Amino acid sequence: MKFVSFSSGSCGNCSLLLGPNSGIMIDAGVGIRRVKKELEALKLSYDNISAILVTHDHGDHIRSLGSFCKRLTVPVWTTEKIHEALAYHPFTRDWVGPCRQVLEPGVWNPVTADFDVRFFVVPHDATQCVGYVIRCEEELFVLMTDLGHVTGESMRWASEARTVVVESNYDLDMLMGGNYPQVLKNRISQGIGHLSNDACADAICHFMHEGLRNIFLCHLSGNNNTPELAYKSAASALESIGIEKGSVALRVLRRGEASPLLVL
Repeated sequence: MKFVSFSSGSCGNCSLLLGPNSGIMIDAGVGIRRVKKELEALKLSYDNISAILVTHDHGDHIRSLGSFCKRLTVPVWTTEKIHEALAYHPFTRDWVGPCRQVLEPGVWNPVTADFDVRFFVVPHDATQCVGYVIRCEEELFVLMTDLGHVTGESMRWASEARTVVVESNYDLDMLMGGNYPQVLKNRISQGIGHLSNDACADAICHFMHEGLRNIFLCHLSGNNNTPELAYKSAASALESIGIEKGSVALRVLRRGEASPLLVL
């Protein structure tokens, strides 16, 4: 598998997972023209997008979904509940219907020629928010973003994956010492908002296993975090449980900036 993040954060979320014969775009919060430009820079094209997965119905994850549906007409896979929200959302209501594909709970859903997908619900203040387990040739890729806390199910899947993309949204001291109103600080930090650097680091200590090769930190706050703080927190966690530096690829996925095409 190969993976590229086009952007990760409240400015927009969109990434692409590639198998031997097909690709899945995860979320569509980045403009379609910019995605085309980034694909061309990697010698890829829209033809490499065989399906789209949606994690939830917040604008930074679906802002351009209608445009992608209009241009590509590829299947859009998510839960029944999220599809119900997309049917009424102004970003998506006019275009997603013909592309609608519903993921069945508790089973592997064959989404493309290369990929089978399962979802798990994560706590976030959206209509519904899900993480994904994506299987390709018996290797597992797990993405869990926009989660107020790590659930047992998400931990179980991460403990079996080769690659985990996990939110490391905020530094607690920066958040509490910043100028956000208290109601927003509470929304972010009290279990149904976002995952802190410390909570992410603790999760890494628990889901780390021998087969894990890649940890990508996603959805960093532009106001309450820095790439350096998020990386240091996760790296210290790995060091604390005796993981040698370099044995696991640890990377921060940037806001508004594409990653390289990463071989998983």
